[in-house]
Amino acid sequence: MKFKNKLYSFLALVVATTIICTHVSPAMGKFVANNPINVQTSISVAISNLEQGKKLYDAGRFAEAVKFLQQAVKEYQQQGDTLRQAATLSNLSLAYQELGNWNQAQQAITASLKLLTANSEKTANLGVFAQSLDVQASLQLSMRQTDAALRSWQQAAEIYTKINDNSGVVRSQINQAQVLRIQGFYQKSIKLLNQVQQQLQSQPDSLEKVVSLRSLGDSLQLAGNLSAAQKVLQQSLEIAQRLQSFDHVAASLLSLGNNAHAEGKITEALVFYQQVVKIAPSPLTKVQAQLNQLKLMIEQGKSAQAQTLLPEIQSQIAQLPPSSLAIYARINFVQNLLKLGGENLTLKNSQLIASAIQQARDLGDKRAEAYGLGTLGHFYEQTQQWNEAQKLTEQALFLTQTHNAPEIAYRWQWQLGRIFKAQGNIQDAILAYDGSLATLDSLRSDLVTVNQDVQLSFRDSVEPVYRESVEILLRSQADKPDEKILEKARQRIEALQLAELDNFFREACLQGQTVVLDKLVDEDNPTAAIFYPIILPESLQVIVKIPKQPLRHYATNIPQAEVEKIANQLRFNLNQQYTSKATKKQLQQLYSLLIQPIESELQTAGVKTLVFLLDGTLRNVPMAALHDGKQYLLEKYAVSLNLGLQLLDPHPLAKQKLRVITAGLINSPPGFSQYPPLPAIEEEFELIANTGVETTKLLEQQFTSKALESKINSSNFNIVHIATHGEFSSRAEDTFILAADGPINVTQFDSILRSREGGKSSSMELLFLSACQTATGDNRAVLGLAGVAVRAGARSTIASLWDINDAATAKFVGLFYQELQHGNVSKAEALRLAQLKLLKDPQYKAPRFWSAYILIGNWL
Repeated sequence: MKFKNKLYSFLALVVATTIICTHVSPAMGKFVANNPINVQTSISVAISNLEQGKKLYDAGRFAEAVKFLQQAVKEYQQQGDTLRQAATLSNLSLAYQELGNWNQAQQAITASLKLLTANSEKTANLGVFAQSLDVQASLQLSMRQTDAALRSWQQAAEIYTKINDNSGVVRSQINQAQVLRIQGFYQKSIKLLNQVQQQLQSQPDSLEKVVSLRSLGDSLQLAGNLSAAQKVLQQSLEIAQRLQSFDHVAASLLSLGNNAHAEGKITEALVFYQQVVKIAPSPLTKVQAQLNQLKLMIEQGKSAQAQTLLPEIQSQIAQLPPSSLAIYARINFVQNLLKLGGENLTLKNSQLIASAIQQARDLGDKRAEAYGLGTLGHFYEQTQQWNEAQKLTEQALFLTQTHNAPEIAYRWQWQLGRIFKAQGNIQDAILAYDGSLATLDSLRSDLVTVNQDVQLSFRDSVEPVYRESVEILLRSQADKPDEKILEKARQRIEALQLAELDNFFREACLQGQTVVLDKLVDEDNPTAAIFYPIILPESLQVIVKIPKQPLRHYATNIPQAEVEKIANQLRFNLNQQYTSKATKKQLQQLYSLLIQPIESELQTAGVKTLVFLLDGTLRNVPMAALHDGKQYLLEKYAVSLNLGLQLLDPHPLAKQKLRVITAGLINSPPGFSQYPPLPAIEEEFELIANTGVETTKLLEQQFTSKALESKINSSNFNIVHIATHGEFSSRAEDTFILAADGPINVTQFDSILRSREGGKSSSMELLFLSACQTATGDNRAVLGLAGVAVRAGARSTIASLWDINDAATAKFVGLFYQELQHGNVSKAEALRLAQLKLLKDPQYKAPRFWSAYILIGNWL
């Protein structure tokens, strides 16, 4: 779990301070000021209660804070001080939100706004009203009422603007940007964050600016703009250092460490965390940094080093005063101990989490209690004490469901599924997994931002739910195939791929009108079969859809490690100039696993195209190169890849007039000398033009990001062909193409491709990325490559898995467009025919030259 900084604080006669909170999204807010008028002696008791509530709130002791705030509300009500009463009610709502008590939070903020609406014209009243709207919006967002939250923050921003509260405007805009991103309006979110950044640059140094910049940096990190986040967080740090505010210096260093972790800069992240431990005045901040450091070491497999941290962290945690944040620290610590396993699974550590649960109950923090119960359930799961594990997990699940916390609930549903499975209760296990995945599906739009206070990586906390569910579904068939179960299993694999894609872009990606693949092959394209290989720990499962036939299923007992070893070796060996006997043997082995069991039925059904939904490391192997001992798969079938069971409104390209935008870069821009020149690009473009295809060309210095966007906006085209160096990775921040003005990262590229105005251009049928390659050793790079096209609305993408000979690329491209323009064939068949011609050329017969090209998406 990784601690993140969020802004939810009081502004009662003091400057705002950052705390960690448990909301779904990192919203900025302030504890509403209640001092717009002079303090009278008669209300000193109420002021005292409010200040005591603030201290308890800042300490994370929310249940205790509620008691003092409730008393302050009563006292203001008795005195007829509606303004202070309204402000305190808003603060009470904040405290209830931290406890996950949504009904009480809603009642408090509703009462506050009702009082303020009746008397909201004075400037002082407007300020309180705007801050109360902030509180209402944070509640609406926690309850996933995103439209309402956005409206509330927009209204608050208007009021802040009216009363010249620039800090309030900034807070509201940052929050609006987070809502827009959760709703899927990624570009709008980034645009708004950029506006915020410009506003902050003109403000003088202040602690408010430090906090705003830090929150902006955290928001940019969540949006995937890690380099921009690093710059903003560095600014926050430097201002905090100039102001000599060590609390804020430590908080900014903590955020910088989290951002470095997200960038994969492990050494830098550890240095940042160590600096926090060294200078943080707050014991809690120190513990947070140490816990992040511990998590990082465990992720890197440095168990011995992690063990050396344990005594110090445990000592620090023991000294923390009771608070919700201290409880989460204990839970976090035990969760890391469970990952380390072995000697850490002791009674003493189970007692540590039990004491955290009791503290949560004492504070009335139901979310923290649910985390604690679930974690203790996991402890008993690890030690195979199944009855206790089940009992505690069910208690945790009940709390999360009754307190509207699906981002926590799915974990305990998953845990319950594992416990049932371990006891041989397969049917209840399936139901529990179904529930967990249904909850995950409901969280799809904000899956990557949920549970920030106890956040685990996608591969740890999401992917296993899908895979384990598929495994138990297929196991439940026994020896009798069940088509309904097979259908459910392949839908799970599709959902996993879409979740991976969402995680890549940090938002829900696949939108628009789609057509189910089964309908396409049964009715419109009955010569295509669909393959779903599924890599499980002890077997390779394959589900096949042949036109107008029930689903077929076969499996081979082969360990996941062996499948991955074969795939990784092939990824390397196929990139060599010559094909060795060992490589041929591995290609035949994969052929026997994937194709051979059903080949006779493919031939009987007249199948000509094979569509693969590949899993894991298999994505790095070009299926066209599989070998049956006599022929490559390419010599018998056209081959295509897909991301899911649906296609974006598919149409055959062969029936359309081809209009292509070509953009190419021969010489890499300054700073990218590691990429060699691509002199054959000019020949490549000439070969495209010679086929009779209508082209619009951008070459060398003409090919800039702005020029490409301009052409896409002004041209009527259906193909975009880009010939330049580029890399595609499973990390959006490492995915880019090179233009004359520098790299175009994946989000910018996505924005350019989606900049077309509806009436000016037809749909993009094909995105052809020539000379680009997927990142070596990255098992999920193809997913990122496909994701670019999916997000841009391209129906198909052609690209290469590795860098190919420049001259071979030019020849292949010319052959492909020749087949596409004159052959009246599908894109998949045009690709096959062009590859076959390279295969028959003695100079390019090795799979290195022809097999790397893959078609993703619509094969028609």
